[in-house]
Amino acid sequence: MTYLHPSLRRWPSLAAATALLLSVGLPQRATAHAIESSLERLQSLREDLVLESRFSNGEPVVGAGVRLVAPGGGTSVELGQIDAEGRLSFKLPDQADGTWELEVDGGPGHRDFLDLPVQGGRIQLDQVSETPLPARSPLTSPALGSVLLLGGIGSLGWLLAGLAGWRFRSRR
Repeated sequence: MTYLHPSLRRWPSLAAATALLLSVGLPQRATAHAIESSLERLQSLREDLVLESRFSNGEPVVGAGVRLVAPGGGTSVELGQIDAEGRLSFKLPDQADGTWELEVDGGPGHRDFLDLPVQGGRIQLDQVSETPLPARSPLTSPALGSVLLLGGIGSLGWLLAGLAGWRFRSRR
């Protein structure tokens, strides 16, 4: 039978408590579901456009404010809010020209931006593009953070166990 000194018996519970405290205490980046928007022209005499916006899980972005910003960050035009079906019908301002930005604002962390190229008051639907999100560094990935956390906890555990063993041997 192996004899464990009383000071070594509490290391497993101490290591578990440390791991729990570290995992709870470290800030984690919140990842919200994204908004995905599409735009189409109504086949009618009015030349209205229909914006459809949904979260990535398919739910409509009900109540999200929609704004159209003039080229170069000029004046903005409030278009309205997304309805219960995830849609908003609107018309471009008269004599609109250049690349306008369509903003869908579903609250903090829930936004979508579309660049709308307009020529002679008509949107070029085949050239509409989503404003790209900033690239995320691989150093900020949640998986890497977890690996580093576990590696740090493991290293700390081995360090403490080594110190306890050294201290125990030096007393003999």
